[in-house]
Amino acid sequence: MLGIALAASFAPASAQEWENLFNGKNLKGWKQVAGTAKFTARDGMIIGTATDSKVNSFLATKKEYGDFILEFDFATEGINSGVQLRSHLNTEKGRVYGYQFEIDPSDRAWTGGIYDEARRKWLYRLSKNESAMAAYRDGWNSARIECVGDRIRTWVNGVPCANLIDDLDQDGFIALQVHKVKAELIGARVCWKNIRILTKDVEKYATPSPAPVVNCVANTLTPQEVAEGWTLLFDGKTANGWQSARPKMNGKFPHEGWSIEDGVLFVHQGDGGESVNGGDIITTRKYRNFILKVDFKITEGANSGIKYFVDPFMNTGPGSAIGCEFQILDDERHPDAKLGVKGNRTLGSLYDLIPAPHGDWEKDTIDGWSTAMIVVDGNHVEHWLNGHKLLEYERNTQMWDALVAYSKYKNWPNFGNAEDGYILLQDHGFKVSYKNIKIKVL
Repeated sequence: MLGIALAASFAPASAQEWENLFNGKNLKGWKQVAGTAKFTARDGMIIGTATDSKVNSFLATKKEYGDFILEFDFATEGINSGVQLRSHLNTEKGRVYGYQFEIDPSDRAWTGGIYDEARRKWLYRLSKNESAMAAYRDGWNSARIECVGDRIRTWVNGVPCANLIDDLDQDGFIALQVHKVKAELIGARVCWKNIRILTKDVEKYATPSPAPVVNCVANTLTPQEVAEGWTLLFDGKTANGWQSARPKMNGKFPHEGWSIEDGVLFVHQGDGGESVNGGDIITTRKYRNFILKVDFKITEGANSGIKYFVDPFMNTGPGSAIGCEFQILDDERHPDAKLGVKGNRTLGSLYDLIPAPHGDWEKDTIDGWSTAMIVVDGNHVEHWLNGHKLLEYERNTQMWDALVAYSKYKNWPNFGNAEDGYILLQDHGFKVSYKNIKIKVL
């Protein structure tokens, strides 16, 4: 077990800007709000000692804070911990919930990431910013956290880590966490010192961060995304930009089978049939070279898909419109996962053509939401899921045509080789949710 020396300096805060949250002597201004871990003040440190607590333990500020810059030093004897931001207490359950600055001494190395305690779970994994994973070190570390409006940014030892945009909580208490531990870690400690906060002129002292931005505000674009050329394909309120894939609908949105509620586009539950309820929907214009991002959330046993290079006039009979498909599927419960060849009908696959691998990225969700990304650059196409590249291929080649010839698309002329086409969301008779649909034309 890594020992933590019990000698620590206490850095006085500037009288003009900073306020000490810990006086270096006792726990005045703090209160324990959950768990049974032991919190003490000693030698200029707050020390949290793990017990056999059945839940995570938290020492919270008695005051609540909105916009602020928080700085502190921390060290841990090998146990997971964190610092809560703008957080709250569910008094009925005795659970703290809200944003958490992660302290992670494990090989995963996500210290500085942002976790939504007892709610949505991970909001900003450091897999989003791998260069920050080496910032944490054994012994003492320094942290800086900036909460300004919808922005939460973190640094560890001066290295930019998380860069989150989220609007769920605008104020709350700050709390120090001692995670519940296995029996062999009872008695291990987490220590904090030099805890100070800035609450005046916060915007003036905020620091730009080069860390990749994760935007959790639904159906919006960050200034960075706008500058890069991204546009929204779904505004969260209307069906503008979308129409039925059935030519007989003459560009109208389906009058049943789809709905919009609380910023989410839903395809309704049906009988599992392909495009027999409201039917597929497509964009009102074609796309050629692009990067498409779509957040989706499936229900148990659900089947759907995101198609591209769609020609709605290719199939005017029963079934779905024809195009290349990023498969959306509950692999564990829907029988389609076991059909096809070598898993080429599973989540993220190029449906019935190229199988997607499977890994931890499938669980890398925010409150059950995953992000599909499709990249089309000429004949080169890529499928991504939650930041992980699943597959890539080249269209308009002999190998592509041979692949199509052994698929269900073999009878559709020139399948997948069109210069452009519509983007489609599929109605396969299961409830599936979509939001944050955005595109960058290349």
